[in-house]
Amino acid sequence: MAVPVLVPPPPPPGGPQSTQKTSDIIGTLRPTKQFKLSKPETAVTSLDFDDSGEYLLAACSDESLQLYNAKEGKHIKNLYSKKYGAHLARFTHQAQSIIYASTKGDDTIRYLSTHDNQFLRYFKGHTAPVTTLTLCPASDTFLSCSLDNTVRLWSLSSPSPQGRLNLATPTLAAYDPSATVIAIASPSTSSILLYDLRNYDKPPFATFDLRTLETLPVVARAAQQAGLSPTALISSEWTRLEFSNDGKSLLIATNTSLGHILLDAFSGEIRAFLFRPAKSLPLDPSFLRPSPYPHASTPSNPPGQGDVAFSADGRFLIGSSGDERDGVVWDAQGQADGENVLMPMAALPWKGRVAVVEWNPRYNMCATADRDVVFWLPEEGVGIKAL
Repeated sequence: MAVPVLVPPPPPPGGPQSTQKTSDIIGTLRPTKQFKLSKPETAVTSLDFDDSGEYLLAACSDESLQLYNAKEGKHIKNLYSKKYGAHLARFTHQAQSIIYASTKGDDTIRYLSTHDNQFLRYFKGHTAPVTTLTLCPASDTFLSCSLDNTVRLWSLSSPSPQGRLNLATPTLAAYDPSATVIAIASPSTSSILLYDLRNYDKPPFATFDLRTLETLPVVARAAQQAGLSPTALISSEWTRLEFSNDGKSLLIATNTSLGHILLDAFSGEIRAFLFRPAKSLPLDPSFLRPSPYPHASTPSNPPGQGDVAFSADGRFLIGSSGDERDGVVWDAQGQADGENVLMPMAALPWKGRVAVVEWNPRYNMCATADRDVVFWLPEEGVGIKAL
């Protein structure tokens, strides 16, 4: 997601606002627009805002791509990829072009013009499903991870990769906001590898080993509750890797009862375990999307891209309650308990499931999705809803 550079024109009355402090409105977010999909069984598998915050892109399980105008609250167009499927759809720095991963036929990454629905380029090389697509904030390059145990660095201007890393289960990746560091998550080794982007062919300059968390009492309890060893719990069901926009925090989203894991981006030390509300524990797997790997999904529970995301200021995280309804908000600056457990500060009431989450990079609004797409805006006159 690109770092904001230009100041957009004022949004229309009632549209998303960019001038209020996030801390002033975060607990007052309420659903203001709901978009139904073509069929009740269709699900959104990924969401992405463009750099301007004006457009939202959704990839769906019916092999379609849905485009929305977030400022006007309108659905613009649907595009179909019936032959190849579509997942992990991402805007490039040009809002009229996107990249996305194939889910059938082959594992090619496709570069599409949304203006005329024509392919601009194909990025071939992966031999297993793509699990991450992430665009560089500062250039027209992007990273892809795959179940073929490779990470590839691409330029939009060339069909051949600029670089390749062979690693054990490198399923998730993220750029830091300065576009100088890439983080790669390897669940099977319970580690996060940090590379200097200018020297990505050299060994990582830092490795965060999450196996050091196994001895913590809170991990032992969660593992016992899940019927897993602490080692298995720490390394299981990672769904998203994301830097905060201030570059200080690194999020590992998970589907386990341990919650999401918030690390110090410089030292790798644990900052907090973001627990879901106690009423949602133990978690019901049917309410959670599997990791963003197509092979791990089923028609009734398709893949996702993680059910939590940072706000643009890097302080708050918006995510699923882990239940069949409602979202929640965590304050990363809030006071965790003695075991580094941080509970949500507020509930975001919604009648349905929050399965996919994305925060707008320019305005105080977010989008969530499951079998629909929902826009959230601050609502005046409402207080923060307690859990």
